[in-house]
Amino acid sequence: VQLQASGGGLVQPGGSLRLSCVASGFNFDQYAVGWFRQPPGKDREGISCMSNREGVTYYRDSVKGRFTISTDYAKNTVYLQMNNLRPEDTATYYCAVGLCSGPIRPYEYDYWGQGTQVTVSS
Repeated sequence: VQLQASGGGLVQPGGSLRLSCVASGFNFDQYAVGWFRQPPGKDREGISCMSNREGVTYYRDSVKGRFTISTDYAKNTVYLQMNNLRPEDTATYYCAVGLCSGPIRPYEYDYWGQGTQVTVSS
């Protein structure tokens, strides 16, 4: 099982980025996938998750209405579209496979990709 996250970068406040997470060794449509971030000096926090099998999607309150999780099962890729980015969104972003429940808890995820850095700054 491997996950490869990409798409991070430097963006101005109010800008947009789309993160991608490509899976190999398994199919996303059989698992729940989550996006997490770890701001500098802070703990890792759950942003969004979705489970195709259970038909659920969850978002952290601070990103609702700005971030959208989606999948392209043909490409075995999960995306995180991030709009109206704020400086407080600056963090290393990770994708992971595990359990998608209301509280998006890192310890419920077993497989992690490497991080991709997102910096929101003018």
